[in-house]
Amino acid sequence: MYKTIYVPVDNSDHSNTAVDVGVHFAKAFGSKIVGSHVYAAKMHDKRFKQMEAGLPEEYHDEKELDRQRQIHDSLITRGLQIITDSYLDYVDKKCAENNLPIERRSLEGRNWKVLAEDINTNAYDLVIMGALGVGAVKDSVIGSNTERVLRRVRNSDMLIIKQIQPMTGGKIVVAVDGSPYSFGGLMTGLALGKAFNMPVEAISAFDPYFHYAAFHSISGVLNEEAGKVFRFKEQEKLHEEIIDSGLAKIYQSHLDICREIAQAEQTDIKTTLLDGKAFEKIIQYVRKDIPALLIVGRIGVHSDEDMDIGSNTENLLRSAPCNILVSNRKYVPPIDTLAEYTIAWTEEALRRMEKIPVFARGVAKTAIHRYAIEKGHTIISNTVVDSAVGHLLPKGAMEAMHALGGSLDAAGIDREKMQADESVLKDLMGSTLSGMMTEVVEEKPKVSAGTQAYLDRMNQNYFVCDGCGYIGKGETPVKCPVCAAGGDRFKLVDKQLFEAAAHVEGVLETDLAYDDVPMQWTKDAKEGIRAIPAGFQRRRAKAKIEKTARKLGMTTITLEYAAPMIQEAASEDYTPIFANKGTGASTEAQATVAAATNGTNGTTTPHENGHGNENEDAAEPSPSSPYTWTPEAQSRLERAPEGFMRDCTRALIEKHAEKIGVMVITAEVAHEGIEQAKDYMAEAMKTGNLKDMIANLTGKGKS
Repeated sequence: MYKTIYVPVDNSDHSNTAVDVGVHFAKAFGSKIVGSHVYAAKMHDKRFKQMEAGLPEEYHDEKELDRQRQIHDSLITRGLQIITDSYLDYVDKKCAENNLPIERRSLEGRNWKVLAEDINTNAYDLVIMGALGVGAVKDSVIGSNTERVLRRVRNSDMLIIKQIQPMTGGKIVVAVDGSPYSFGGLMTGLALGKAFNMPVEAISAFDPYFHYAAFHSISGVLNEEAGKVFRFKEQEKLHEEIIDSGLAKIYQSHLDICREIAQAEQTDIKTTLLDGKAFEKIIQYVRKDIPALLIVGRIGVHSDEDMDIGSNTENLLRSAPCNILVSNRKYVPPIDTLAEYTIAWTEEALRRMEKIPVFARGVAKTAIHRYAIEKGHTIISNTVVDSAVGHLLPKGAMEAMHALGGSLDAAGIDREKMQADESVLKDLMGSTLSGMMTEVVEEKPKVSAGTQAYLDRMNQNYFVCDGCGYIGKGETPVKCPVCAAGGDRFKLVDKQLFEAAAHVEGVLETDLAYDDVPMQWTKDAKEGIRAIPAGFQRRRAKAKIEKTARKLGMTTITLEYAAPMIQEAASEDYTPIFANKGTGASTEAQATVAAATNGTNGTTTPHENGHGNENEDAAEPSPSSPYTWTPEAQSRLERAPEGFMRDCTRALIEKHAEKIGVMVITAEVAHEGIEQAKDYMAEAMKTGNLKDMIANLTGKGKS
């Protein structure tokens, strides 16, 4: 696969590891190693001339100055060449030990500039560079030369060494977003997996929460008239009914294509769909179980071809704890692989779809297509279309589309020609989709369209796919339109649990969402979200909680419902932040969330069930503990977030066991202890002694 492997060296730890990895790859693929080093003799000569004025007076004689210049030029130039040769001797020795062909390249000039020119001119198949060089200090993340070279290379794969351990084990994770570069990275990952007997995983992340947070921000600066033009109600309806689950379907299909490609290569891979901001979810995934190699495309599906490097790749390059291969290889799967589902349409149903304006037809067909898959239909007839329209679209939507089509015809507008006019298409797309999502509310003038829609939806049943988190409503789904799981994988959401929790949690505070839908938060939930540092992290978490609740037809947020999502947002990389009073993160709120998380009795949110997220590694009860824990009790304990929260929970359970005089902690004892823990924490919060209580139990509360 890799005929030539280019390794720039500078005798740093990461550079020496790059040589070892290069040799490892070359042995597997029969490659030639090209070792290079760039020295900057001209730069040193220029610096010496700049410092001449500071030489002692006896050196200011013209002849003496010329002599010193010659001495400096000879020593620096020759000295730098000797250093370069010694660096390349290390590569030579490693290749000789493994009977590998080598080419030495001694280059002069600006390091990053000369390297990029050499790589692009010779089009080496793979470049392996250390993430850090000899100039690295404690807080260095990525070396400037490495980053500059990576941004300028267009034809070679770039493997950046971030771990100085040999890359001889572990797994390969490939991040896929549907771009040719990401599929090219998958092909590379499959070849490396075969060559080195390493398992390969494909992950894909989509963000169904961004628009909700963004719309909240936008609505705060628009005047009333502008808000009407933007039509927040219809925008949100469009996302909730079509776009969000459509995005999930698109990114799941990327993973399904990955599996088919792998099977065509006589292998198989694990796939995981993640929901959230791509960089954030990928970095969380690789930090949880650090792979030997993360493969990403140089640019993503939304980047222009002239982009030097995509934003997600750039952030991962800096933050990922593992080696990263940036793929410059492109691969486009065959068209038959891309066509994942085949569903037939009756002629009557197709003719009916022809009545919908061309520019709106794709959205409508996508919605009906997904509904048919969910309900198990393989042929779409008029009956299926009727059911889908009634299920997915509000009253009057089809009539609105027909009316718009008639208006266009009456105005003499050629709808086919109009499709090619991008500016007209964008304007009409917005109004058409808004029309599709507008509800007829003349008979209920006192209730806003958005609020009425939610009141209607509250009476429906909601089902969550435990494979990917897709939410179906109405009748029990037959098949998931996102991950193709069977109907038995759908779990009915019992909203009564959360409604009961709302009564227990007390006072409700109402926030009006950007589309005028009232969202109520219990006092406990409001307090709990303070466990997340203030600022964009808290705003984004709040938007996610509200968004997932709205998809379930809920308008009241309880701590019972929000706690798992709060805990996830609060625990990722923020452990030291809780000690920082400037962030607004509350230790008391953190403890409140811990108690609520422990007390959910197995209730999970769609986010917990969905998208392939794996459980945290289990924490064993302390070996020094005199108590014996049954497997069921230990499993219950492991549901507490890892760290001081789990330690605190264990201590409170054991305190309860001591109180009732038992030495074997069963699931029942653990449950009773957790309930006691919630009471202790609530009382401690009232008296202001929470930190003292935690300190007494774990020794960590005052840190």
